[in-house]
Amino acid sequence: MESRTKLLGHPIHPMLIVLPLGLLAMAVVFDIIYLVTGDETFANVAFWDITAGVIGGLAAALFGFIDWLAIPKDTRARRIGLIHGTGNLVIVLLFVASWLLRVSDHAYSPNLVPFFLGLIGVVLALGTAWLGGEMVYRLRVGVDDGANLDAPSSLTTTTSTSTRRPGAGATR
Repeated sequence: MESRTKLLGHPIHPMLIVLPLGLLAMAVVFDIIYLVTGDETFANVAFWDITAGVIGGLAAALFGFIDWLAIPKDTRARRIGLIHGTGNLVIVLLFVASWLLRVSDHAYSPNLVPFFLGLIGVVLALGTAWLGGEMVYRLRVGVDDGANLDAPSSLTTTTSTSTRRPGAGATR
């Protein structure tokens, strides 16, 4: 099943998830560095990483939700997509709570609650990322119907109608 929202022939949702995922994970890394060094610069960087990560996560969620609505009801993909999306919403909410606790003072020592909220969010993200991978790589959600190892560029208007198995005829 192909994605409903595309840019230059590629699904938008997977394009958008990379930045917020990286920013939110790096916020936790910078929190750890701050906790070890006490250098408030790292706490401030973590705060701004969370700010941008939450905004990017909400943008990615919008396109993911549009794609999810197109998945046929009563399918495994629809159920996994619901868990994936709900889990990602929980992650964003954890980081929003962490952000709100930091607003008045980006260097939040000795309060560790914002750090632990982010840490829980990153751990949950490992699971929701796996679910996203399960949808794409196992269930082929968002994959172009004409995809195969010899498919033409996504920038062309033609699609491959080859029924050849991916990898068939390849030399080893």
